Amino acid sequence: MVADATRLSGSQILDRIGRSRGELDVLAGGPPCQGFSKQKKGAHRGDRRNALVLEFIRLVQEVKPRFFLFENVAIFGQKRGSAYLTEMRTRLAEYDLIPQFLNAADYGLAQTRRRFFIVGKRSGEPAVFESPPVLTSPWMTVGEVLDGLPEPPWDGSVHPDFPNHQRARVTAINIERFSHVPQGGGWRDIPYELRIEAHKQMRPNAGGWPDVYGRLKWDGQCPTITGGFDSFTRGRYGHPLQDRPLTPREAARLQGFPDTFVFLGNRGDIRSQIGNAVPPPLARALGQEILRCLQSNRPSDAGQRAQAVAEPRSRTSPRGHTNSARVRKQPSCDAAP
Repeated sequence: MVADATRLSGSQILDRIGRSRGELDVLAGGPPCQGFSKQKKGAHRGDRRNALVLEFIRLVQEVKPRFFLFENVAIFGQKRGSAYLTEMRTRLAEYDLIPQFLNAADYGLAQTRRRFFIVGKRSGEPAVFESPPVLTSPWMTVGEVLDGLPEPPWDGSVHPDFPNHQRARVTAINIERFSHVPQGGGWRDIPYELRIEAHKQMRPNAGGWPDVYGRLKWDGQCPTITGGFDSFTRGRYGHPLQDRPLTPREAARLQGFPDTFVFLGNRGDIRSQIGNAVPPPLARALGQEILRCLQSNRPSDAGQRAQAVAEPRSRTSPRGHTNSARVRKQPSCDAAP
């Protein structure tokens, strides 16, 4: 169901799924993060989308789930989201709030996407929620994730065997500029005479968005995948080996989506669906911990869990690599102001 969150009521949700208030296991939500992003100076003081955080709080109050899961950019858990966190503590006082700062690279992705989560556990739920154990050490690399993907067709069509594997439209001059950039490099590596006018005016050591015209490292990790992944001018989204930006399929792999997952819509729709998503492996790790709590019948199963994670476990990554699990210490509620 597609609905306007400001007009959606908790009773509508409950009626649709055939449950009463208090019976729902989990309510998850990720209000738009653009207004809190550190990329926009002062954006948290005027973006109307930020008020959707309050709508999520309202829906939790009306549905009263056993658990809720809230997601946003990492900086939301610091100063930019402090007023909303205070509101959440006040209006959801019957919930224990467990903040989580998690890095997607710890959960099977070759992406250092750091996000802030709050797990809300309704008072009276017996189990103790713990941070999901780290599943990937060492981190996956961009090369491991992209390995096996052929080059997308030169004519701009979608690859017949890989959905959403399609070249972006890039001008010849931008391709020439990018051809001079080594792995891990950026606009400073472009010869002066080829640079855009804004870059010609900048001093090489004066900051200035070093990720613009950036090329990824084959044996490294990529920064946060956003909806602008198919343009050199929006960040470090250049293919490590080819003179082009990432395709939607490559970005989807870096987000942890399987190749069988097909994104529909126009180019903008597809970019938004991939870049705005919580990476599935990270969402799964949190979901499994919530499920463990829901299935627990004891006041605390921390002892059993400690024994389970102390024994070597393995999990196959999205690209078939097996990595041992290790335990991450759970942050206290003081981690969020």
